[in-house]
Amino acid sequence: MSDTTAATAAAYDDLLDRVGRISNVAHAKELLSWDQQVTMPEAGTPARSRQLSALSAVEHDLLTADELARILDELEGADLDGDQRAVVREVRREQERAVRVPTDLVERISAASSEALTAWREAREADDFDAFAPHLEELVELKRRYAEHVDPDRDPYEVLFEEYEPCLPLGHAEDVLTDLRDAVVPLVDEIRVSDADLATDAFAGTFAADAQESLMREALDLLGYPWERGRLDEAPHPFSTGTAFDARITTRYDESEPIGGLLSTIHEFGHATYTLGLPDDAYGTPLGEARDLSIHESQSRLWENHVGRSTAFWEQFLPTVVETFPDVGDVSVREAYEAVNAVDPSNLIRVEADELTYHLHIVLRFEIERDLIRGDLAVADVPEVWNDRMESYLGIRPETDAEGCLQDVHWSHGAFGYFPTYSLGSVVAAQLYDAAERDIEGLEGRIRAAEFDRLHEWLTDNVHRHGKRYETNELVRRATGEDVTADAFVDYATAKYGELYGL
Repeated sequence: MSDTTAATAAAYDDLLDRVGRISNVAHAKELLSWDQQVTMPEAGTPARSRQLSALSAVEHDLLTADELARILDELEGADLDGDQRAVVREVRREQERAVRVPTDLVERISAASSEALTAWREAREADDFDAFAPHLEELVELKRRYAEHVDPDRDPYEVLFEEYEPCLPLGHAEDVLTDLRDAVVPLVDEIRVSDADLATDAFAGTFAADAQESLMREALDLLGYPWERGRLDEAPHPFSTGTAFDARITTRYDESEPIGGLLSTIHEFGHATYTLGLPDDAYGTPLGEARDLSIHESQSRLWENHVGRSTAFWEQFLPTVVETFPDVGDVSVREAYEAVNAVDPSNLIRVEADELTYHLHIVLRFEIERDLIRGDLAVADVPEVWNDRMESYLGIRPETDAEGCLQDVHWSHGAFGYFPTYSLGSVVAAQLYDAAERDIEGLEGRIRAAEFDRLHEWLTDNVHRHGKRYETNELVRRATGEDVTADAFVDYATAKYGELYGL
């Protein structure tokens, strides 16, 4: 081995060691956040906000260390293989953003987010936006400052969007979302005036939360969730978090509507199975991390919508639902399929929205958070603007802020720029599932028979095992043959809802 080669190998090993420490701190921070949302006593917030703030500062200091920058510079022109170049590229991207942001600002954002989470939860329960407003104002201001430090010459919302989708330009994302909106709005309008009579009351009744939890566990067993690497808990806002060794799911239960909880659980299973599909031996490096939120959301949407809402799935799972809840009576597979796919423009809650109107919920949030960050909307005006746009887009007006602008947890985390990734994930899910159907013989029959191994393998081979090896468009192109586009989703939705509603 030449001196140059040896020096490069040593520098790369040093890089992996440093990145591993950064990753471990980040995952410890995520675990504390999980605990805060699931098991922490209500009075624990003051200490938890300090703990999270301290870990955020440590993570930031490690990422912005001069020695890390020196190692990245040394490796920039070195003779590296493809995986090594990907690692350097991804660490460089994060390091260049982080080094521009003062540590004290990172600490303030973390502490403010921790305090805002508790304030949001209490405000939502009390239907009191005014109690949350000061926290939201602080986070908007802090995140504006953050964006200005990263790049003072660019749109601050674009800078924040890159926190969640760094590889897909905001312009490309907006084009995809525009195509999606232009297809969904007229489709929903046609459905609204359709005389189709779907079995929307197929699962009417009262369903105890403990029985629902049992049903969720049955569904996770069926889909192949490895309990030795995960767990199921209840949280006010469902989410999944973790690593390839420990990917946890949360859900929530509504005793008047069990199917929403079921689909939410399947959704979070999709996130968890992506996390669990990351290569164990790449843990602590970008190759062991998910390719950002659009791809992460594609996994949850694929399992929730293309599997969990399919006729084939209900042919398999309906007997389990009836066994758990005998009072639902003699529900047919077709009635179950109609019930889980019915379009309801009058629904106010995003996480309970149907597959189509969901995207109008996303557009509303995207527009509001973009205007907040750009300074075009005052926090005090959020409830009224929210309600006005909900009425404009969906024809219904929330009666309470708990059902309106307080329903989502994201802004309490300071997660501005996150919402577009939900719709981007849906279009990528349609692309991936379309490609999987081409590659897996008899996929529908496999789902009907509860044989999910081949789909897991296909997703792992084409998405999960790559981590951040490829950027978003390249990853999607390798799996499907095309860049991120709304076309597959539009075709899928037009065919599916055209059949359901006789359009």
